[in-house]
Amino acid sequence: MYSNHKTGFGNSFYIANLMEIFERLAWYGFFAVSSIYMTTPKSQGGVGFSDIERGAIQGIIPFFLYLLPVLTGALGDRIGYKKMFIISFAIMAPSYFFLGQVKDFWPFFIVLSLVALGAACFKPVVVGTIAHSTNDQNRGLGFGIFYTMVNVGGFLGPLIAGAMRAVSWDAVFMMSAAWILLNFVPVLFFYKNPPSLKKQNDKSLRETIHEAQSVLGNGRFALVLFVSIVLLMCAGVEWLTYPQAFLAIMIWLILNTVWNLVAKECEASWWQEKIKVSNPKFAIYLAILTGFWTVYNQLFYTIPLFIRDFVDTKDLVQFLSIFGQGAVDFFAFVDEEKIAAALVGLFNDIKLNNAVDFETLRLEWVHLKVNVPISELENLVKELGLISNNTSELNSIQIEEYISHLLEFRQVNPEYLINLDFAAIILLQIFVSLLCQKFKSIYVLIAGLIIIAAAFVFLIGSQNNMVGWVITIVILLIALGEMLTSPKSQEYVASIAPKEQAALYMGYYFVSMALGFLFAGFLSGWSYANLAIGQNKPELMWSLFAAIAGVTSIALWCFNRYSKSEAAEQMIPIRNDT
Repeated sequence: MYSNHKTGFGNSFYIANLMEIFERLAWYGFFAVSSIYMTTPKSQGGVGFSDIERGAIQGIIPFFLYLLPVLTGALGDRIGYKKMFIISFAIMAPSYFFLGQVKDFWPFFIVLSLVALGAACFKPVVVGTIAHSTNDQNRGLGFGIFYTMVNVGGFLGPLIAGAMRAVSWDAVFMMSAAWILLNFVPVLFFYKNPPSLKKQNDKSLRETIHEAQSVLGNGRFALVLFVSIVLLMCAGVEWLTYPQAFLAIMIWLILNTVWNLVAKECEASWWQEKIKVSNPKFAIYLAILTGFWTVYNQLFYTIPLFIRDFVDTKDLVQFLSIFGQGAVDFFAFVDEEKIAAALVGLFNDIKLNNAVDFETLRLEWVHLKVNVPISELENLVKELGLISNNTSELNSIQIEEYISHLLEFRQVNPEYLINLDFAAIILLQIFVSLLCQKFKSIYVLIAGLIIIAAAFVFLIGSQNNMVGWVITIVILLIALGEMLTSPKSQEYVASIAPKEQAALYMGYYFVSMALGFLFAGFLSGWSYANLAIGQNKPELMWSLFAAIAGVTSIALWCFNRYSKSEAAEQMIPIRNDT
């Protein structure tokens, strides 16, 4: 099952990749449309959350999803990967189903937390399986294949979810639950634990948790980080303002600095010890990598909303028409009954002499997947006003004529455009991974971040011509940046992890992702609500994310430049295959 051959991977490698595809089908089937679903009004099948509420959910829930693998990875090393797979599927399958049944903020938050718990059990053991199935000679290729399989699921999941949401939003969540149920077949009948796990089954859970903690630092170090993050979360859910949260964090850090001056190296109580960072270089690497995940996740958090609200994809609809009306109806589906209901509602408002805010109306109708220019809306309101002077209601012929006109402004579903990221990675990831084996990991990581920054800069420069081909180029540039950065960052961690602690170290890799999701969610919610919508200046929002990508690339360069040569060789692999 686990081959030691230089180029062979073993059966478990392929089984793990298959389970990863199914899990990604479930996750991305929801995740790719999560921003749209959460901000869609309840009257149209969504849950009607504000951007701030959306950002809080998208920051906090994935934070714990990617933080928990620190513990679940250690637990998986102890009880066996197979048991952890079964536990994760037993949690995720019902949770995905119930996620589509809850409509209020806190019930939704709780059920999505259960999805995250199941996924946190799954992630470190599937990556741990890949680490056990590869060696120094084939690790780069192995992780390239694995990452391609991640994106096969990521590509197909939103495609299927887009078709399902044309039926109903409930169907999206039922399909995600079904994908997880399918995973019981390979794990129960074909998967076997890596042989090396047998060496550590005699460890107690307490010893395992202590070992997990010791990778980065002691309890004091964990406490400092935990309280700081909780204060930041309080700002994200608007229990505190951000200035209040940052002030509280500063005071907390000052108190810990003073506390550290009077503390002793070794005390009976953990809270009396000095703060200790066990692996400073690894901790710094993870902290810097947080910047990558912060900007990359805007692809799922912010760009779908930006496409819906600000991008005119009529040029892409015209391109799709080359392949027939069926292609247009699939990729740019519009529910004509909802359009008719919206027209009747607008007509009734005009009859009642209610004031019409055209920008508000435009943003309401983009939920119907028609992005009607304000000039067209003004003409429409004038025509409906004239009609209302002569009749009490619109007749069916008039409604059909207006629907036909509004369909000229139909838009491609944002999730299908986001799918270009996955499609590019499926087609090119293995080639890029093989090409990048010739270069040092640090330079590949920096190049990926520079490309992502360039994507945001290009978006800023195209503000006056925000059409489909522009956002297509942006998504493809982000995909290239991801192809360079993400696999290399995982490969590096796998290369330094002891075989018997593979899942544990990969769990700590997810800490950078956890923090990245946290910052990505909060920044997305705040910047979209205040800059893109509030000030109608989305270019300010993209400037923020371009700056974060640029600073992160500089930080990686400095990390490599000023590290001592011996420490740098441990942290940044310089073998020819990395």
